[in-house]
Amino acid sequence: MEETDFRLADGRVLHVYDSMPGDDARLAVVWHHGTPNLGVPPEPLFEAGEWLGIRWIGFDRPGYGRSAADPGRTVASVTADLTTVLDSLGIGTFALMGYSGGGTYALGAAAILGSRVEAVATLAAIAPYDADGLDWYDGMLPSGLASLRAAAAGRENKVRHETSGVEYDPEFTPADFAMFEGPWGWLGSVAGDDSMPNGPDGLIDDDCSYVLPWGCDLATITAPTLLVHGTADRIIPSTHADWLATHLPSATLDLHPGDTHITVLTHAEPALEWIRDQTG
Repeated sequence: MEETDFRLADGRVLHVYDSMPGDDARLAVVWHHGTPNLGVPPEPLFEAGEWLGIRWIGFDRPGYGRSAADPGRTVASVTADLTTVLDSLGIGTFALMGYSGGGTYALGAAAILGSRVEAVATLAAIAPYDADGLDWYDGMLPSGLASLRAAAAGRENKVRHETSGVEYDPEFTPADFAMFEGPWGWLGSVAGDDSMPNGPDGLIDDDCSYVLPWGCDLATITAPTLLVHGTADRIIPSTHADWLATHLPSATLDLHPGDTHITVLTHAEPALEWIRDQTG
């Protein structure tokens, strides 16, 4: 995995990962990481990615890892950062894959970048905050509810929430802990404090970006889109996937009864295979 620091037009640094530098014969798949994670593409999918002919591209969103913070960033502004990276690498068309909050950024990029996007797959994605007819908070666990309500009250309020010492409890299930004993224990290497060595800006701006206008219209997405979600997800309830499925013209809903925000990752490899099928 080659790691590079890209200097953006405004002087910020964006830390980028590329599994096969210069290999234009492979399908480039951009990985959009969850909150709070580093942007290194998912190691548990490397073996499948190899036989599927995938070139992984990833990046630490601003405020994470070695990427400079960009307070007040939006889905659209992060897509502009990604566009600079893809253009610099000479990548024309590509696919997108996003987990959890990364699903927001994958969908936003698909809406903004249009025909450059060949396919999109999300795992436990968030719907827009202003989604008409969706009770956005309904079904969320208490810690997530408090965290996102703080973001909705404004960035300064979110900063106070994150620096108050409050503990976030994801309420992992026995099945979740079993996942961490297997390949997806990889999440522990990219999550939490290790992803934010310079403070909580990444987490703060992620959560704020979910409740701000995204700066795009999801109804304009033309690429085939797969929405994978577990019905037992209490971090991002599956009602978000239901809403997305009815408002994205090219979406396929892939619901999994009983799966949580973590166990839904067992369907990540089939989702990657689906991407490959869509792109030939």
